[in-house]
Amino acid sequence: MTTGFIADLHLSPGRPDILAAFGDFCQQHQHLDALYILGDLFDAWLGDDDTSEFAAKVKKQLKQMTDSGVRLYFMAGNRDFMVGERFAGEVGLTILPDETVIDLYGERVLLMHGDTLCTLDTGYLRYRSVIQNPLVKGVMRNLPLSWRMRIANRLRKKSSSQKPELTPAQLYKMDAQHPEVLRVMEKHSVNQLIHGHTHRPAVHCFTLSDGTWAKRIVLGDWYQQASAYLVSK
Repeated sequence: MTTGFIADLHLSPGRPDILAAFGDFCQQHQHLDALYILGDLFDAWLGDDDTSEFAAKVKKQLKQMTDSGVRLYFMAGNRDFMVGERFAGEVGLTILPDETVIDLYGERVLLMHGDTLCTLDTGYLRYRSVIQNPLVKGVMRNLPLSWRMRIANRLRKKSSSQKPELTPAQLYKMDAQHPEVLRVMEKHSVNQLIHGHTHRPAVHCFTLSDGTWAKRIVLGDWYQQASAYLVSK
């Protein structure tokens, strides 16, 4: 039995190479017991009423996995928090809330997208609290899809224009902060955390405040190659 974890694919019509890599991954891993997608599957998902050819391709890839018997779970990231129950029903996946604890072959493991761990990135966290407010999401869903696309394109261009000038200090601010990692793991009484968002794949080993061993697995993005964390029983 094997369970897989992926995040930060940022699928979009402009990156057919990543979409193809994800299609290959889905075909090659239909033996999985379960697959957890921990956010940012899409570079931008604007609503379940997206009927584009691109959306149809992603749905087909996911449906092939669930049809083969893979239990599929999705946790929203900062780019695809508009994924809803209509999308979930069409592909057969289960939507999980952020900070979900699972039983991974006898061990309690905390799953997160990871953006809320970046506590020094206060500007982003303020933006997150507004854009993911249920009232704002409700208003967004009622806007015409073309309007949502224009809003997303503006936000994406603004974000892209800022990235090349980031200093090491700014990059550090955008990373997960250890005090928050400790807090959330101790809150849920777990010794293992798996998350994405930061695009800095690594396995961090440390001790909690009571001296017990702990591990934080950071999932990689898919910009250069497919990246997955697989756990077998």
